[in-house]
Amino acid sequence: MLLILLIYFISMNVFSFILLFSDYRKTKRGEGRISEWAIWLAAFLGGAWGMSMAVKAFQHKTGCRTYRYGLPVLAIIQIAVVIYFVLILKGVF
Repeated sequence: MLLILLIYFISMNVFSFILLFSDYRKTKRGEGRISEWAIWLAAFLGGAWGMSMAVKAFQHKTGCRTYRYGLPVLAIIQIAVVIYFVLILKGVF
């Protein structure tokens, strides 16, 4: 169960990083963008940390306060939840 949780968390963050990179690339090319709804859905489903790293790496969406401040807060919450579940599965609590 622990391995599944960690694989899910890592894969969602990699997916979110790639999703924001794709939006960044589409913006530069003048193509259709990825919807805000899809971006935030990926972040809420566990990819906030990866998306925060993408915002910093590509300097994309830095003008939006929700991305600049909301994603890191969401990432901290998600990491805390994952640590909590890891400790529960290890039998610490």
